[in-house]
Amino acid sequence: MTVPFLDLAAQSAEIAAEVLPAWRRLFEAAQFVGGEEVASFEREFADFVGVAWAVGVANGTDALELAYRAVGVGAGDEVIVPANTFIATAEAASRIGAIPVPVDVDPEHLLIDPAAVEVAITDRTRAIVPVHLYGQVAPIEALEPLARAAGIPIVEDGAQSQGALRHGRAAGSLGTIAATSFYPGKNLGASGDGGAVTTDDEELARRVRVLANHGSEVKYRHEVVGVNSRLDPIHAVTLRAKLRRLRAWNALRQDAARRYAQLLADIPGVATPRSLDGNSDVWHLYVIRVADRDRVLAHLAAAGVAAALHYPEPWYSSAAYAHLGHRPGVCPIAERAAGEILSLPMFPHLTPEQQQLVADSLRSA
Repeated sequence: MTVPFLDLAAQSAEIAAEVLPAWRRLFEAAQFVGGEEVASFEREFADFVGVAWAVGVANGTDALELAYRAVGVGAGDEVIVPANTFIATAEAASRIGAIPVPVDVDPEHLLIDPAAVEVAITDRTRAIVPVHLYGQVAPIEALEPLARAAGIPIVEDGAQSQGALRHGRAAGSLGTIAATSFYPGKNLGASGDGGAVTTDDEELARRVRVLANHGSEVKYRHEVVGVNSRLDPIHAVTLRAKLRRLRAWNALRQDAARRYAQLLADIPGVATPRSLDGNSDVWHLYVIRVADRDRVLAHLAAAGVAAALHYPEPWYSSAAYAHLGHRPGVCPIAERAAGEILSLPMFPHLTPEQQQLVADSLRSA
């Protein structure tokens, strides 16, 4: 037996009988852009998140860029971004000429540190971006007073947190505006790339929709220079089917996380993740911490267990951001964690037998 890191085929098999006939109808109607499937998904996803508006776009990076632009971030502005996140959180700011400013994370959950944010705020800061990492929710209530005092919007990066709750409220509904990704491997994944922006502010939703449609609300009348970023109806069909199953699939992930906690509890040198008080996590990733991580990763691979790294270095350490001049030590907690973190297989259809093999292989390592 081997254990994949992710099993998308099992998800596809579960929804195939529902999705394939709907795809056929789209092809027969030649409905390849926009249409009722996209509009219906936007309504259903907004209801799921608990907001008034959801705007589907082409991918999660576009969703972030459009959210930044909608709240007024522009060239030369600063955007505060946690050090431990995928590069897209920073990249989306760079694409509009803004400057991503790294801040450190807390040592236990590796989520954005509000104390570090407070120090990083300047008169050029135009957005604070909590990332709901690994299926957790960042402590936004600790960021809200800072944002309010400085008059700065909170832009949530919810790419890994569809269905996660903080004090009973859903990720994507807690800030001024939020961006999410429907990359196939996400808890809610499309049949390709996709994304969305969610908000309770009607004007912000309108701006996102205009920006995503070449800066146009009325055909051939362009208010601003926009982009072309659409959620395709073929993906909307998949997302609607998966959204109806998402709570059940997230519950299976939660069961698997509890099982991992029991299986790994007595393995020396393995630090298992814990939920932040007030959170109901959806375990997009199950991230442990171990010494000599690269050796352990290789041992798991040899045993047929597909583990992964999220993320092997802080985004500002990459060659793409060498021009910012950040030297080692700027975010010491994130930098240390980058050498220890190890993501174990996690998906709704993960079996107890597969998890036992993961635990046995990790114990052997």
